[in-house]
Amino acid sequence: MKLTYNSTRPDLKISEYGRSIHTMVAHCVTIEDRDERNRCARSIIKTMGNLFPQLRDVEDFNHKLWDHLHVMSDFKLDVESPYPKPTPESFESKPKKVGYPKNDIRLGHYGKTIEKLLEQVLLIEDDEERQKATISMGNVMKRAYVVWNQNSVRDEVIASDLQKLSNGKLKLENPEQDLESTQKVIQQMGVNKPPQRQNQRKGQKKRRKKRN
Repeated sequence: MKLTYNSTRPDLKISEYGRSIHTMVAHCVTIEDRDERNRCARSIIKTMGNLFPQLRDVEDFNHKLWDHLHVMSDFKLDVESPYPKPTPESFESKPKKVGYPKNDIRLGHYGKTIEKLLEQVLLIEDDEERQKATISMGNVMKRAYVVWNQNSVRDEVIASDLQKLSNGKLKLENPEQDLESTQKVIQQMGVNKPPQRQNQRKGQKKRRKKRN
């Protein structure tokens, strides 16, 4: 079994949103079409808001969500926002934490966000639209899996996990065709780059021994 250390994964800018949201934000930054990128950003904002329904009545809640979106993108996200884009200087101190609900997560590497999104997909009545949303969720899960494990994954594994998380109600008919290639996901997310510090230290020790 391959062990994956937190130090090999990208840092979470705002940990309360979990790795799944950060993965979606990172993907949103890579979308070239501006209209599609705007739609993706609005979808992420909606998902972020759904994580904290108890805070919807808090003043400037929506404004804070957009600010947090930019923070998680490392201020690289270029989208149409109802609020001015914040600057890195305005967030020299970390944003205030939001109360994250503590619930059991069945497959931890996907996070509670994925489960909530799948619940929303199940509410879609039109069969064709629901299947499109299922494929989209499969790709989100694949990106989350690759980022979490810093390794490739078989499409059948994602299809099986999706079916499990939806209690058998959602299914990818043809995972190999429905899902993005693992190579593309790895390139987009900038993962699978093993740390070299340990190897460098070993090399330094060997050189010292030779000198002695």
